[in-house]
Amino acid sequence: MTVVEAPAAPTAPAAAAVPSVPMGQQWLYGSAEGAISIRQTYAQLTSYALAKAKARPADSVIIDEATGKPFACGNKPLAAVFDADETLIWNIGPMRWFALTGSEFDAKTWDQWEKTGTGKAAAMPGALEAMAALRAAGITPIANTNRSATNAAGSEQTLAAAGLGEFKHGETLFLMGDDATGSSKDQRRATIASRWCVVAMAGDQLGDFRNAFNKPEAPPLARRTMATAAPFDGLWGNGWFLFANPVYGPSIRGGFDDIFPPETRWEPQDQQGAR
Repeated sequence: MTVVEAPAAPTAPAAAAVPSVPMGQQWLYGSAEGAISIRQTYAQLTSYALAKAKARPADSVIIDEATGKPFACGNKPLAAVFDADETLIWNIGPMRWFALTGSEFDAKTWDQWEKTGTGKAAAMPGALEAMAALRAAGITPIANTNRSATNAAGSEQTLAAAGLGEFKHGETLFLMGDDATGSSKDQRRATIASRWCVVAMAGDQLGDFRNAFNKPEAPPLARRTMATAAPFDGLWGNGWFLFANPVYGPSIRGGFDDIFPPETRWEPQDQQGAR
């Protein structure tokens, strides 16, 4: 008798390993601590801006880089200026993709996101309430972002789909490519200040307030000193409002010698001989 062996069952393919979520993204996009921190900042900004609207300030919170002084408000309408990414909205879509694929920021992928991400970006915690309160008080929210001017329609739609209201390119939405200064927002800020009395500014990077803070040659601690020295020290929380972003940007840099000054170095005694 001939015995016919049954064919071996096919081996199931091994499940692809899912990479761990980077710690910065865990904190920013997932943690209660991150959400609470953002809500607190939005509440402080809203309270400050509404108080300023009642008092009618003489000066904008935007600095004229030519004179070093604030732009005068005159009788211009009131506004508050916001960065978009990780300030008005969370870009969870592309950041998930970068984490999942283990890739760094990619300009082509981001360009697709700006064009097709409508409905996938999430409003930051507290942003919807802040936009409503500002508009009710006669303060117009304006976005000044380094998203591309060629993708203006996509950014308008993304902000609207996130529930943040209308932002119109050239009026209340300013983008990289609107002038010849590239990623620097200084000229765009000057354009905004020429039309509006800006009572508050918010962003997640120092460049959202002044481009000089982003000098690439400045070591992290020198950059910190510059941004927190007079006359800027009095503006943080007093017209300028910074959101934490531990995920990307100029703040995410520096080696051991940059971050840990010699006078702070310490090691447990049982480890000293191992070095």
